[in-house]
Amino acid sequence: QVQLVESGGGLVQPGGSLRLSCKTSAFTLDYYAIGWFRQRPGEDREGVSCISVKTDTTYYADSVKGRFTISRDNAEKTVFLQMNMLKTEDTGVYYCVAAPQGAAAPFCATYYQSYHSGQGTQVTVSS
Repeated sequence: QVQLVESGGGLVQPGGSLRLSCKTSAFTLDYYAIGWFRQRPGEDREGVSCISVKTDTTYYADSVKGRFTISRDNAEKTVFLQMNMLKTEDTGVYYCVAAPQGAAAPFCATYYQSYHSGQGTQVTVSS
């Protein structure tokens, strides 16, 4: 059974930084696309940043390019999202999501209920 456990969310002022972690279990990262989807109240989940080990590709939403960096530790089966220069519009629940897919960009384009998902971690950017 695929398990994804997020950590690292919290309250931060605009311009600050947070580092999210997603610990996976029961599978290797090699055959999955994995990434972070953000959900704001009343909105659908949107792909923020994703990574594919199999195709060695990454994806960033335009709104986070140059500010967020996704990385992985294959040995620890953990994916990280370093978020710098945070803005109030980055506020939301961040979910770690995975699926047995190829490239990062199409995986990140749309969230499907069939994807594996963690419980989410709240990120609040506010002064």
